Amino acid sequence: MTALRSGRILAIKGVGGYHLAVDATDERAVAELRRRKHRDDKPFAVLVADLDAAADLALIDEVAATALTSFRRPVVLAPRRPGSPLAALVAPGLPDVGLLLPYSPLHHLLATGVGRPLVFTSGNLSDEPIAHVDRDAVERLGPLVDGILDHDRPIHIRCDDSVARATPRGLQLLRRSRGFAPEPLVLPIPTARPLLALGAELKSTVAVARDSMVVASHHIGDLEHLATYRSFRQAIDHLCGLYGIMPEAVACDRHPEYLSSKLALELDLPIVAVQHHHAHVAACLVEHGRTAPVVALAFDGLGYGADGTLWGGEVLVADLSGFDRAAHLLPVPMPGGAAAIREPWRMALMWSDQALDGVDPGAQRAVRDLAERTTAPVTTSVGRLFDAVAALLGGRRLVSYEGQAAIELEALARRVPRAAARRYLGTVTADDGVLDPTTLVEAIVRDRDAGLDTALLAAGFHEALGRASADLAARVADERGVDAVVLTGGVFQNVRLTDVVVAALEERGLSVLTHAEVPPNDGGISIGQAAIAAAHLS
Repeated sequence: MTALRSGRILAIKGVGGYHLAVDATDERAVAELRRRKHRDDKPFAVLVADLDAAADLALIDEVAATALTSFRRPVVLAPRRPGSPLAALVAPGLPDVGLLLPYSPLHHLLATGVGRPLVFTSGNLSDEPIAHVDRDAVERLGPLVDGILDHDRPIHIRCDDSVARATPRGLQLLRRSRGFAPEPLVLPIPTARPLLALGAELKSTVAVARDSMVVASHHIGDLEHLATYRSFRQAIDHLCGLYGIMPEAVACDRHPEYLSSKLALELDLPIVAVQHHHAHVAACLVEHGRTAPVVALAFDGLGYGADGTLWGGEVLVADLSGFDRAAHLLPVPMPGGAAAIREPWRMALMWSDQALDGVDPGAQRAVRDLAERTTAPVTTSVGRLFDAVAALLGGRRLVSYEGQAAIELEALARRVPRAAARRYLGTVTADDGVLDPTTLVEAIVRDRDAGLDTALLAAGFHEALGRASADLAARVADERGVDAVVLTGGVFQNVRLTDVVVAALEERGLSVLTHAEVPPNDGGISIGQAAIAAAHLS
């Protein structure tokens, strides 16, 4: 405790792995943890002793309070209280802070004994799995910390903290892990064979299913890292062994280059290949126990489309047995492929013909030339559209973690109430099944150049895109005789956008299905895959 009070960084063994801890009010100590962990901007979670201590740091409503004090003890995102003593680097540039209460005796002793909020982040270098074996912790975490606090209880399987967000519609899980996994969910259509579902590439989880039960694993991470892939293989064996399931079929994403999909080919089992956004929709249907068709707005970063392009702004008419692509966002080039994810300014150039201040003119010319080549991938991603607008409004040109630009754009929009947002009526069209925000982006750039407050413009972007998306979904629902709309995909972690869309759809008398216990992001994909495979095999 003395070490933590003096700004030292400690590795602390918990229930599902090791955490890195430091005084969350000490700006220098938090900066040093970021340097050692190689984590430039991604927010840290903060451990507090009790609900009163949480309320000193953030605005805790009833939804957040109930989640924080539940036996599940997730990290809960809540608006940071003005004047909070937390170091700015705990969550740089963001209005929310992730808080959790103690969930083991050791955590209680530390939180009360130190008497200060503690950064409590996964014990790893960025992108690695959390350390959970003592020897591995010494080898990997030893160079990062000033001391290690362990205990004599071995951790059989690593399990990161769950992360949730309090919203106007209740709690929304962003990471389903400790406290929630591996809790079974009910399949709307029972499976005729035991199933294994391998999930996606990012925010990976796996799932097993038997009869009417589907069980998803803890959060695994991004499979592009070797250590995480090994953890992925371990999670498959653990989950199958835990529930005594010998899979007779395997479900996977249709993306041919996902490591999870490649593993499916090695298992010598019948394969059900599931389109990425259909899996997102199915995950939400599992939550709501629904088998009837829905219209779905499936908005995310990227997913392999049925036509071989990169989807991410889809209006689908779907049930568990199949889907029809009714509409989509205007396709644009994605110059440089994955480079356009790391560098949002590239997408800004695809949506606007304006040059970007602060970006080398030669690089801009090169990117525009690259986009004109036939080899440049094309995407309908709403996530990449958010990146573009974030860059155009003078914000994030480069990102250090997934979704950073879009998260910061939402934070900018939240500075003003919805009623004060800049109005962009008629700037998003939806003709011939294509949602086209080109005029909206041009209007935002003009207003930016005229010196208008960027927060008003960010809020206006959310309003215009949200209302146009709701209008399109309602039109499709009327044409197809459907009474419910699903909002799914990582973009709908954005509470501001979700509020706009939900309000507009409910005004039209439609039922709106959103995520609560299954993440809208790729962490829910394995559950959706299992549900679709069950319907396919029934």
